[in-house]
Amino acid sequence: MGSKTKIVVTGASGLLGRAVVKEAEARGHTVIGTAFSRATAKLAKLDLSDASAVSSFLCEHKPQAIIHCAAEKRPDVAEQNQAAVEQLNSQVPGRLAREAYALGAYFVYVSTDYVFDGTRPPYKVSDTPNPLNFYGRTKLAGEQAVREASDRAAILRVPVLYGEAETPGESAVNMLVDLVRSSSGKVDALQPRFPTCTDDVAHVLVDMCEVSVGSAGEVISGVFHFSAKEEMTKYQMCQVFARILKIDDSGLVPITEKPQEPVATRPDNCQLSTEALEEVGISVHCVPFSEWWTKYLQA
Repeated sequence: MGSKTKIVVTGASGLLGRAVVKEAEARGHTVIGTAFSRATAKLAKLDLSDASAVSSFLCEHKPQAIIHCAAEKRPDVAEQNQAAVEQLNSQVPGRLAREAYALGAYFVYVSTDYVFDGTRPPYKVSDTPNPLNFYGRTKLAGEQAVREASDRAAILRVPVLYGEAETPGESAVNMLVDLVRSSSGKVDALQPRFPTCTDDVAHVLVDMCEVSVGSAGEVISGVFHFSAKEEMTKYQMCQVFARILKIDDSGLVPITEKPQEPVATRPDNCQLSTEALEEVGISVHCVPFSEWWTKYLQA
């Protein structure tokens, strides 16, 4: 992949999208980020549900790669806004993949560990999905649409993410910092999670593009998993934050029974195996959780 390759990043105003734009630009690529409700002067405003607008936009810019980060990622919101979420999470990915294929562009779709039911981890890419909630079902439908649309496309499933957030609500992990600072509340101490930094996900996504665009070798296509290896409950994450911030966490109450979800059911343990990425030569290095948060919270 050349030093001046054009990459379109959808959802570039979001937690992951911002990290992808930053990583790609740092490597010298020409990046066009798109957003809609949070579009800025640096981002192109694009309604991904408008097929004609999307087609015109891509034909105008002719990217060599598209990294599709835009999605409704909140399971409870997805349950309550099913028509709009089905459009964004299930239909848009396939349309984008078809447009990319027509342009000869490489396409990467970011999916989720919630396509699995969490009963038999760790999950390999060959394991059969069985989503428990509407959000997971829409993301799986998006995967299927992408696979049908292009043989120059990849799907990268990731777990819960954290990173440099504009608001705590952008990440279920970042939100816990405010809970720790309040020194009170009930926190899940049962369900294991594998919190993964957006910087690391961005590195993987750009690596996949660099290998696949303008390469004489094989295009990285199909389904892949990426995840940090550290297993933590939300309560354990809070303990890390409390140590870094030097806050007494005794007011936090660990919940050791399966929590009653307000709307959408969550799977218990969706640990992802990264072996498929390793087999194609992509680094799966992840920053240690405590190390990243120490730098972030003490900056």
